[in-house]
Amino acid sequence: MEQWKIDRINALAKKAKEGELTEAELAERKALREEYIAAVTGNLRAQLDNTYIVDEKGNKRPLKGGGEK
Repeated sequence: MEQWKIDRINALAKKAKEGELTEAELAERKALREEYIAAVTGNLRAQLDNTYIVDEKGNKRPLKGGGEK
């Protein structure tokens, strides 16, 4: 996710604490938050897909997860 989008999320959060957001700003904040969550989730999934368990004998096996969608 681009830094300017993260900055915009933070700006909207600050504005929401100081007062109310317009309907357009609420919709923008929702879309940006969803995009941010998708990016974080995707990065975590990619990291876990490249994680291996090494047993006491030195054998490597991929980390298996049950969270696939």
